[in-house]
Amino acid sequence: MTTAVGLEPKTLRPDDLARVASVAVRTRRLRAALSSLGIAIGVAAIVAVLGLSSSSQAGLLAEIDRLGTNLLTVTNGQDFLGKTAELPKAAPGMIGRIGPVAASQYTGTTSASAYRSPLIPTINTNSLSVDAASLHLPAAVGTTLASGRFLNAATANEAVAVLGATAAQRLGIDRVYPGERIWVGNQWFYVAGILNPAALAPEIDGDVLVGFPAAATYLGFDGHPSTIYVRAHTDQVDAVQSVLAATANPEAPNQVNVSRPSDALVARARAKNAFSALFLGLGAVSLLVGAVGVANIMIISVLERRSEIGLRRALGATKGHIRIQFLAEAILLAVIGGIVGVAAGVIATVIYASSKGWTISIPVAAWAGGFAAALAIGAVAGLVPALRAARLSPTEALRTV
Repeated sequence: MTTAVGLEPKTLRPDDLARVASVAVRTRRLRAALSSLGIAIGVAAIVAVLGLSSSSQAGLLAEIDRLGTNLLTVTNGQDFLGKTAELPKAAPGMIGRIGPVAASQYTGTTSASAYRSPLIPTINTNSLSVDAASLHLPAAVGTTLASGRFLNAATANEAVAVLGATAAQRLGIDRVYPGERIWVGNQWFYVAGILNPAALAPEIDGDVLVGFPAAATYLGFDGHPSTIYVRAHTDQVDAVQSVLAATANPEAPNQVNVSRPSDALVARARAKNAFSALFLGLGAVSLLVGAVGVANIMIISVLERRSEIGLRRALGATKGHIRIQFLAEAILLAVIGGIVGVAAGVIATVIYASSKGWTISIPVAAWAGGFAAALAIGAVAGLVPALRAARLSPTEALRTV
């Protein structure tokens, strides 16, 4: 009497699984490419958004480090009646006597307006301000001259002006020519120079700067500073910040505002994450569309390949073999889309960041997260078709042969 010996079904080896799963991809290339495209677009969007956001922040933070984080500004606040208070004329000098203060420069707001010529209607001010400025202001705020020269001891007494970057643009002046003039306070002022943009003091960009003595002589300026720019020793910034208000106006320190411009720039860099979240959402939608596309293709593939499934089942393939084959095929499509998407996102980030002069920064979470998302989506999208293929009985599947 002989006993039938049952044969245990073997599991698919990794190389066999890779070969079987790639059959449909190799034979139906256009369909595979189209089904992977949605995932590739979603992954590329995620990688590019995170990469560009990181590169933008890195570039801005590097610019802040270059300009220095030790700049403090002192401005006039409001009195108890809600009116604009005035800083004492002696405030810059008193602040300059603080031990850890390395530099103290200042500006004062006048009531004058600036125009390209006296023929411009007075209502068209172009939002330009005319401010009196101390002689070493550019170095204190971290900017330089784009053209010409800044005010000196001689020109500060005369009808001579220096334009901020935005002011020069609005006045239509891109460089300093001999005899270049603008109409300020009902008289001509010669243009001595044009400043580069001041990242830490953007309010200066829209200013027309004249000397304090000239402002008093020609524009009726009262001599009170409105903004004082203070450079402190880096390790003493907090200590200097804590005494600036009381030093600038000992009688009413509550009427003095003290700020640190670099903090505002850092906050602005971090605020860009809010916009990044919007684009990340769009990338997630693209991934979802890609997942639907992969699932749809796999379901159609199951219907088209019923004879193949039946033949394999008749030759000994188990439900597990069929299930893992179709699941691996869906994951393979997602992996292809993920690789293409990561590459496209990295290339887009490098090109755009390089064109802007930013430091190229692509976080590991960007490309690794995008690829992992594609992998997970492929597995989820292929699960239902794989289970459906595995449930097909050999007889039912072979009926279509």
